Amino acid sequence: MTGVKPGSDFLQLDVDAAPAGGMADWLAAELRRAIADGRLTVGTRLPASRVLAADLGVSRGVVTDAYQRIVDDGHVRGRGRAGTVVVGVPASPPASAPVRPAADVFAGPPGVESFDVLREAPARIDLSPGVPDLTAFPRAAWLRAERTVLTTLAPADFGYGDPRGTPALRAAVAGWLARNRGIGVDPGEVVVVAGVAQALVLLAQVLRAGGITAIAVEEPGSLGARDHLRNWYQHTPAVPVDARGLDVDALRATGAQAVMVTPAHQFPTGVVLDGPRRRELIRWAEDGGVVIEDDYDAEHRYDRPPVPALRAVLPDVCYCGSVSKTLAPALRIGWLLVPARYREAVVAAKRNADLGNAALPQLVLAELMTSGALERHLRLIRRRHIRRRDAMTAAIAAHLPGARIHGAAAGLHLMVTLESDVDDTAWAAACLARGVKVQPLSWHSQRRAAPGLVLGYAASTPDDIETAVVEVAAALTGLS
Repeated sequence: MTGVKPGSDFLQLDVDAAPAGGMADWLAAELRRAIADGRLTVGTRLPASRVLAADLGVSRGVVTDAYQRIVDDGHVRGRGRAGTVVVGVPASPPASAPVRPAADVFAGPPGVESFDVLREAPARIDLSPGVPDLTAFPRAAWLRAERTVLTTLAPADFGYGDPRGTPALRAAVAGWLARNRGIGVDPGEVVVVAGVAQALVLLAQVLRAGGITAIAVEEPGSLGARDHLRNWYQHTPAVPVDARGLDVDALRATGAQAVMVTPAHQFPTGVVLDGPRRRELIRWAEDGGVVIEDDYDAEHRYDRPPVPALRAVLPDVCYCGSVSKTLAPALRIGWLLVPARYREAVVAAKRNADLGNAALPQLVLAELMTSGALERHLRLIRRRHIRRRDAMTAAIAAHLPGARIHGAAAGLHLMVTLESDVDDTAWAAACLARGVKVQPLSWHSQRRAAPGLVLGYAASTPDDIETAVVEVAAALTGLS
């Protein structure tokens, strides 16, 4: 067979197309492209590394290296004797998504539609914060749980259910919170909601009906959460956050009767509410204040032990959580714990909103929680998130040496700030023009603060993160 040119029938791979010294990079890129364009669909088994290496006339190490890169991307997974199988496809914007100039996306003050407009904007790399690795969604485990659920359902289970949620999920959430967040709660106290967003909407309605018309928020703090509260006619006085968390003295000075906090991992700074501040906030609540705890990113801690939830020590906290950051936002499943004095009104508001979440996804999630599959998934994505966080911090150090990094110990994003007086919305627009989607820090601030960006890393590969940070740095240089 001398003189036969190496190549493979698989994807018609031609080694002559590979750059010198970059064979593994080339092969990984070809596999990603084939997954993205549909030539390799979910469930497809890749050739054994030994076979493909022989076809291409390369060392087996080249193929295993390329396979490992797309395993790290979350596109494929090794399944022992079953081989290496495609399990996910890269997320991409719909073909019909409207295209707006980058400057238009960030024109004017941010508001309710800002996230929708940014989400629709096309980009090569999306560093939007708050998005988990969607390619890692545990499809096989979800399907197994779905089959288990469907084989046990009675016909009556397909009817209208309890607006508080299915008993199975409420019990599973109670167990999950006890194991992972130190919260002892009876399943009867759990209200299943369509994510933390709906939890905030329900609380805003109920508190307003009870005479509370101002819910203080962290500064900086989530633009989305602030808008949800304002949509229900709540004022949102800003309370500064420093290296110790929410300034409780400043909270008292606002005169607000309620406050929304993210104590385990403050968004967007990443700081943790420390012990003395927690005790001050508890005293404020014992004096009649209402605390709304968004347990944001609590599951994603890397460099320190998990921080206990406020609700674990203060039963009167209104506690919100969801699976949007652990599984996928598309599920729209979360939970709300409210003090007894508000529970009936919250359930009534939930009933009036939608009669309750869809029951089937609740039951599947309950099976994932009780079977241990959700914990296994969390262990997998934590390892992946650490690699991606490390890639982003290294890239920022190399290409944005003047930037300060915040919140690296946990979560799905980093916040970077600059000492210089840069318009961060112009910086974000310049990044988008270069194909990288980011959020300006000023979106999440009600007062003037240091310019910066909020950069999500969980949904991007280390290679894409490096490329994106290079473009972010180039965009900043272009503004000077």
